[in-house]
Formats: sequence, C-alpha cells, structure tokens
Amino acid sequence: MLLYGASGHAKVIASCLQASQIAVDAIFDDDPDKKMLLAIPVVGGYRAEYKSGEPLLIAIGDNRIRCRLAEQIRHPYGTAVHPSALLDSSAQLGAGTVILHGAIVQADTRIGSHAIVNTGASVDHDCTVADFVHVAPGAVVCGGIRIGPGTLIGAGAIVCPNLTIGQWAIIGAGAVVTRPVPEYAVVAGNPARIIKMNQPL
Repeated sequence: MLLYGASGHAKVIASCLQASQIAVDAIFDDDPDKKMLLAIPVVGGYRAEYKSGEPLLIAIGDNRIRCRLAEQIRHPYGTAVHPSALLDSSAQLGAGTVILHGAIVQADTRIGSHAIVNTGASVDHDCTVADFVHVAPGAVVCGGIRIGPGTLIGAGAIVCPNLTIGQWAIIGAGAVVTRPVPEYAVVAGNPARIIKMNQPL
C-alpha cells in the first residue's frame, strides 16, 4: 500500500494497515523536508509512475484536499479497516475509505469513496454516507441518516436518527443534531443550531 500525506492522520492510517498485516511501502508528500514517517520512507511529491499498480490511500483528514487530490491521482485506491473495528458483513465501503481503530459500521450502511470513520466513531444501521465525508473520533451517527458529500461530523457529535445532513456541512465537535442540516451549513451546540453558512465550492 502507498499513502499520500505524511502528517498525523497518515500515522493513524499506517498504524491501521500495519495492524492488519498490510505493509506500507512508501508515502508521497509535497514537503521536501519530510523523509520518514514511522520508519516508512517519504519519497517526495506524487508520481503516477511510482509503483503504478499498487493501491493508494489519501492520508489527509481535510475533506476538501482529499477531494481535490482524488481527481489527480492515477493509482488504484485501496481501503483500510482496523482489526478492532466492527464492520457488519452487509455494510459497503467505497474505494479509498478508512475505518479506524474501534470504529463501528452497522448493518446495511453504505459508506462512499475516500471517507473516514475515525477512531471510536459509530455509524449505525441503514445510513448512507457519501464520498469525502469525515466522521471524526467518538462521533455517533444514529440509524437511517443520509450524509451528503464532503461533510464533517465533528469529534463527539451525535446525529439523531433518520435525518439528512447536506453536502459540505460542518457539524461542530460535541453538537447534538436533532433536525436536518442544509448543505454548506455550520452547526454547533445542543441542540445544534446554524451558526454560519459556508460558500459552495
């Protein structure tokens, strides 16, 4: 496996892969000062010809950057599921998605491409999680939720059942979401309220 990005999130993904007995051969990163991460060589900026048939994961937590890079990278994409994660046999994962340490993905949930279900997060039954979503550490997504592309569910947030969260929304850390959230909205608090509307991409 190859990684793109040599930051803290890459450390977590590398740990996840190594726990699954999947070797990380090299990491791409645009910072010329980065040479090694967890004893894995950092080989410079992305090169499509480098181990071109080997799967790659974009190891960057920022949803917008991950989305932009996914349009440029020519390697096939892998997936990663930590051995401590609970992934129901009926759940579906898209290419480039990672399910990290202690996370839970329940029955008949569909996770899109290049998504992150981070440490200790939970996505319950019958959810649809679109591409480039990040469910941050400790967040709880209850059953029947639909989450649009690029949305961030912040650390420790709770999304109550059967709601729709629009694309590129941001759910603040610790928020309790009891109503649908429109696209590009930033919400926070308990109960969560809109505090800002971001501009479309």
